[in-house]
Amino acid sequence: MIGWMEAVVLGLLQGLTEFLPISSSAHIRVASAFFGWKDPGAAFTAVIQLGTEAAVLIYFRKDIWEITSTWTRSLWTPALRSHIAARMGWYVILGSIPIALLGLLLKDQIEGVFRDLRLVGTTLILFGLVLWFADRTARNKLTLAKHLNVPHSVVYGFAQAAALIPGVSRSGGTITAGLLLDYRREEAARYSFLLAIPAVLASGLYELSEIGGAETPAWGPTILATVISFIVGYAAVAWFLRYISTHSFTGFVVYRLALGFLVILAVTLGWIPALG
Repeated sequence: MIGWMEAVVLGLLQGLTEFLPISSSAHIRVASAFFGWKDPGAAFTAVIQLGTEAAVLIYFRKDIWEITSTWTRSLWTPALRSHIAARMGWYVILGSIPIALLGLLLKDQIEGVFRDLRLVGTTLILFGLVLWFADRTARNKLTLAKHLNVPHSVVYGFAQAAALIPGVSRSGGTITAGLLLDYRREEAARYSFLLAIPAVLASGLYELSEIGGAETPAWGPTILATVISFIVGYAAVAWFLRYISTHSFTGFVVYRLALGFLVILAVTLGWIPALG
């Protein structure tokens, strides 16, 4: 059962890491193992992500309102269907399909084998290297308004679905896809955050029914962690978007590699269990 101190630590980690390409779910899983805490589970992770997603809803409120309202009006106003906001609505819907389907099909694996720290460490390293390659080779010239299309949104969608494995990183996977498609860093990140909204909200609301059960965290600590993740997450997303406009992702790559090797070493030497 998660205590109040654990809730504070995990809420801080969620808020700090959700929008960075370093995997918030991996950090929650790894921190719990190193502190000797029981794995809080996929349900707890999904629910406290509602806090950071609330930060996105507020930070991007103008964009979200324009996309939602224009897309809705375009359903009966043909002239609006070519507007970027209306098209963005469809692209977000289309890009959300892969993670929705795979999330349902792989539910048992998500709550079980995907949380094996050996796998988490490996994905931190491998996808860190992919991010490094994408960042080094990207031409950083495409914009969402002019170039986002159906094939690109599908690629983004499958990249997001890869984050069902802790260690991949939802933002890291989708930003990497954007860089490989030659989008500007800040453009790739912006679409990454917008694309995450349906998936995170659906997953978090779906898992709410699991909270408070005999084998799951209690409501009190879960709510505390969610509130903390919202406050810290809002500051993190604002900082991250400013940072990547003038910096590469090299620092995040180095951090991913170091953490991944540390996790694998710790499991190999028996310092922490791979599962549990």
